Amino acid sequence: MSELHIIFGTGPIGRAIAEELTMRGKTIRMVNRSGKMDEAPAGVEILAANLYDPAQVRQAAQGAAVVYQAAQPAYHQWIEKFPPLQQAILEGLTGSGAKLVLVENLYMYGATGGKPMTEDMPYQAHTRKGKLRAAMSNAAFEAHAAGKLRVTAGRGSDFFGPWGLGSTMGERVFYPLLAGKPANLVGNVDFPHTHTYTRDFARALVMLGERAEADGQAWHVPNDNPRITQREMVTLIAEAAGVEPKFSAMGKFMMMLGGLFIPEAKESVEMMYEFDQPFVADSSRFEQAFGVKATPIQEAIRETVAWYKSHPQAH
Repeated sequence: MSELHIIFGTGPIGRAIAEELTMRGKTIRMVNRSGKMDEAPAGVEILAANLYDPAQVRQAAQGAAVVYQAAQPAYHQWIEKFPPLQQAILEGLTGSGAKLVLVENLYMYGATGGKPMTEDMPYQAHTRKGKLRAAMSNAAFEAHAAGKLRVTAGRGSDFFGPWGLGSTMGERVFYPLLAGKPANLVGNVDFPHTHTYTRDFARALVMLGERAEADGQAWHVPNDNPRITQREMVTLIAEAAGVEPKFSAMGKFMMMLGGLFIPEAKESVEMMYEFDQPFVADSSRFEQAFGVKATPIQEAIRETVAWYKSHPQAH
């Protein structure tokens, strides 16, 4: 039997990790609350478990070489539910022998005034979710330093790709464009804004799981053209889809209005700084250490357009 790799969470990044591991011939178990998954990757076991319970974490991860933590609560429940989720996972994996690969974002750095984000940049989060992400990352690496388990982390920016529906560069952009309508963007569309391709994110996370030199630190996953703007993204998507590039952009005030009715919109208001200044991730450290570059962005967009065409929007 091949090496067992376990993925907590069956969202877009979890799926992409499973696809990458399948190509590498690994045995894969995915874990979520229901034990069910639409269009589950072939040959992948789907297991139901409560990941807030360290005992169930331990049971679900039995025999694993690597565990990828891609599970998360609903966006509007992060503050209350994310820390106990991670704590249960850290406790459950302590002493198991499995290496933990965390799926992280860039919130912990806060507003950088447009300066590209690097791994050695201090955490200066000014938002609730940014401070939460910083505290959670610190807690995980403290567990690593204490010898409880091996931990590494891959950090991506706002992502796009197959199944990445809920992202800012997700279904609110691709489906309207494919229908000849304006894409729905956020904030200033002409500032550089790094976008991470889900398949590049997954490939990087799997590499971090394989490589001992990745342990004990966080890495920015590779991104092609990290200074691309939202306007340029829409132009490339429209080009790949053979349609006119059209968009509208929602500002902070409209997001606040939306937040009166939609919990996720309310939680997004504090993150609008990402779209009111350049938001650029520097992934050169990963690329130099592991000799890997991101998929060219035009190719990544073509693959994503093909996925959206093959998964028409449900009405």
